[in-house]
Amino acid sequence: MPNNYRLAKVSSLLKKEITLILQNDLGNDLLRDHFVNISKIDLSVDLQHCKIYITSTAEEKVRKEIVENLNTAKSSIRHSLGKRIEMRRVPEIIFKDDVVLDKGLSVLKLLDELKNNKQNNNVEEKDAKS
Repeated sequence: MPNNYRLAKVSSLLKKEITLILQNDLGNDLLRDHFVNISKIDLSVDLQHCKIYITSTAEEKVRKEIVENLNTAKSSIRHSLGKRIEMRRVPEIIFKDDVVLDKGLSVLKLLDELKNNKQNNNVEEKDAKS
């Protein structure tokens, strides 16, 4: 259990500091123009590798470009992390697009469509009976 607690604490610290770096230190216009959020951080047990999942309000094509730009700038982000936090070794980072939010929204849209179709069918049946 202590290991899970440590992973959670380090993950939380990384999320906080990387968010600050993305907001303040990077001079990327795509990050400024679109709301970019860190949705999840997967940290390896040995704290050597870190996958950072990004969500954004932008379209899919722009999100992919944002992730590419972040992966290009990951060495400078890692360097900034090293200055901000006290760790023996700052983990290797990789940015990924988090598609879970999009999948959830598409499921909600489908459910709404089914609900509307069912209501329309009920109204039509009542009109047919009248």
